[in-house]
Amino acid sequence: MDLHGKIVLVTGASSGIGYVTARAFARRGSTVIGVARREANLQALMEECRRDAPASEYRAGDLSVRSFAEGVVNEIVERHGRIDILVNNAAISKHKHILHTSAEEAEFVMRVNFLSCVWTTFAAIPHMQKQGRGSIVNVSSFAGRVVPPREAIYAASKAAMNAFTEGLWSDLKGTGIHAGLVIPGPIDTEIWLKEDEPPAFDGKKFPPEVVTDAIFEVIQKKKYEITAPKRNIALVTARFLRYVLPAVLRAGVARMEPNPPELLERARQRAVRGLKLGHSDEEAPAE
Repeated sequence: MDLHGKIVLVTGASSGIGYVTARAFARRGSTVIGVARREANLQALMEECRRDAPASEYRAGDLSVRSFAEGVVNEIVERHGRIDILVNNAAISKHKHILHTSAEEAEFVMRVNFLSCVWTTFAAIPHMQKQGRGSIVNVSSFAGRVVPPREAIYAASKAAMNAFTEGLWSDLKGTGIHAGLVIPGPIDTEIWLKEDEPPAFDGKKFPPEVVTDAIFEVIQKKKYEITAPKRNIALVTARFLRYVLPAVLRAGVARMEPNPPELLERARQRAVRGLKLGHSDEEAPAE
């Protein structure tokens, strides 16, 4: 597939995978629309993209707001006449023990990581139907397949994205619209610096370019699902244990980040005081 002149929307484009991917599309001659919250980062991205794709632009805003997520897609079509490729990459991390996590935090993660993908996809599909073609690539996480400790909410948001994309494989058959799923392993981005609680993982992290390469493969070769990096022994082993020896996997995961007795006792004391999950030890219970 020749990507020159394609109209491409990349969410979560202010850093990491999204930044690298947007820049790579522009270098192939695509007009890129980068979306994220941090405007200064998007401006820097556009300086790079416009060297190869002068019509590239950005939209700064919060994709957890449905009206913004849908509006971005519709604005692109109004301005450029179509949308050829949608890359749903926007996500926030949430590495936090479930006994420390509030329902409000869980809801926000789902809105950013999963519902924003649903909203942009629903907005894009009718336009792609009119064109008779289009590509939707959803960037998930290996955590949605094998859930690490302290990532129940993050993993749930990515597992929802996985199931949503797999449903699109059947529902979009015959429309000319291809939906694919990219499942990154540990990628070296700033997300590791934004965790609520320090992660125990200290293994190898891969450059975001391996995910960008997988995104292009999904689009150009009509692949349905790619894990990035491919054939990594640690990821292959974890997936094998998940389905064949789940008890072994659970034991290994428990050793990574165990539950200290003092953590459990503090959580129990908060429950005795009538505090909800996610409330601090010093907080007064609601009347």
